[in-house]
Amino acid sequence: MEKLSRRTTLKLMGLGAAFLAAGSRGFAQQTPTADQLVKGKDAKLLVLSQRPIVLETPFALLASQPERTPKELLYVRNNVDLPGYNTVEGAGLESWTLEVGGLVDKPFAVEAKELLTLPQHEVTMVLQCSGNGRSLYQPRPSGNPWGRGGVGNVTFRGVRLKDLLAAKGAKPTEKALFITAHASRQGNAGEFVRSVPIQALEEALLALSMNGEPLPAVHGGPVRLVFPGYFGVNNVKWVVKVEFTEAENTTAEQMPRYRVPTIPNTHLPFLPQEPGSRYPYSFTNSRPNWLVNVNSFIFAPLEGQTVEGPYVRVEGVAFNDGIVPIVSVEVSTNGGRTWHLATLERTEKSYGWIRWRTTLYLRPGAYEVMARAWDAAGRSQPLDGNLAWNERGYEYNGVMRVKFTVA
Repeated sequence: MEKLSRRTTLKLMGLGAAFLAAGSRGFAQQTPTADQLVKGKDAKLLVLSQRPIVLETPFALLASQPERTPKELLYVRNNVDLPGYNTVEGAGLESWTLEVGGLVDKPFAVEAKELLTLPQHEVTMVLQCSGNGRSLYQPRPSGNPWGRGGVGNVTFRGVRLKDLLAAKGAKPTEKALFITAHASRQGNAGEFVRSVPIQALEEALLALSMNGEPLPAVHGGPVRLVFPGYFGVNNVKWVVKVEFTEAENTTAEQMPRYRVPTIPNTHLPFLPQEPGSRYPYSFTNSRPNWLVNVNSFIFAPLEGQTVEGPYVRVEGVAFNDGIVPIVSVEVSTNGGRTWHLATLERTEKSYGWIRWRTTLYLRPGAYEVMARAWDAAGRSQPLDGNLAWNERGYEYNGVMRVKFTVA
C-alpha cells in the first residue's frame, strides 16, 4: 500500500473533522429539547422518548419545588400522543363529551362544560409513573430509562365521579367490579384503556384543573380521570368513556404491560424473579400497577454536593397510596446499622407527599445517607430495591442513597 504524504493525511483529517462536525449539527437538529416537544415545558427536562412523548424531571429541579410540582417541570409519560395537545396550556371543554356506561343502571352522556356546574372537589396527590426508578434495577429492564424524576406532587380539581353519577340518578350494578376508562382516539391516536377496582370510585375525580389552572393539554386536558393513590398510568388522560365492568379490560396496557409477577393470595406484593429472566404474564399470576407503594426521596443534600458541617440538614419527602398515614422516616449514615428518626411535616393520611427533615452532627469527610419510610400498615422500603426486579422495571421503591461531603 502506498504511503500517504503528510499533506494528504492532514487534508483527510480535516475532511473527517468537518464531516463529524456536520454530523453532530445534524444530530443536534434531530434531537429536540423538551420545550420544543411540548410548548411551555422547561428545556432542562430530559427527553426519554419523542414519540410517544416521555419527559423526565431532573432530580435537582424536582427537589427545588418541594411543595408542589409546577406544570413546567412535571414529567410527561404519554402512551399515545393526541395531535395538537403537546402544550401546557389548557384544552377547551367545548365539544368534549363523556360517556358513562357498561354495568350502570342508567347509561348517559354529558358535555364536559356541564361538569363546571357540579360541586368541585380538590385533591393534592403524588402523580408517579410506575416505571419511575427503572434504571436503578440491575440488569436494566426494558422500557424508558427513568431515574427518579418520573414523579410530581400536584393538586387536581374537578368533579367526583360518584357525584356525577348521583346528579344523573345513575349507579353501578352489583356485577360492576371495575372502572374501565377509555382515552380519546381523535387524530387517529392509538387505543388506551385502563381498568381499576370499583373501590377506587370513592375518590375518583374527573379533573378539570391542575395547580389552580386549566388542566394542561399534555397532562390530559380538558378532562382526566384521576384516582388518588394510584400509579399515573391508571389516571387516564383525555377521557371520553367510563365503563363499569365485571372484569379488567384485555388491551395491551392492562395485560401484559403495567403488571408485576405475584403469587395469588399471599401477602408478598411481588414474586421475586431472577434478574434478567422472563415471565409468562397472565391475569392469575400477576397483578396490575395499581396502588402506589411506600417510597421516600432525599431532597437535601443532593448527590455529590459539598455542605458545611458539623450540623447538616437532611430533608426530603415520603408518600404511599394514602390508605394509611406515613408514620416515620428514618435516616442512616452507616449503611443501615443504626437509624435516626426524622421529623414529619404532618402525620395524617395524605395522597400527596409528606415532607420530612432532620439535622445530623457530622464531622468533615465523605458520607452516604439513606432514607427509609414506614406507614401505619407496617409497610416500608427494602434496603435492596433489586429484590423486586421485574423485566419491565415497575414499582421500584428501594431505599434512596445519596453520597455527599461535609466540609
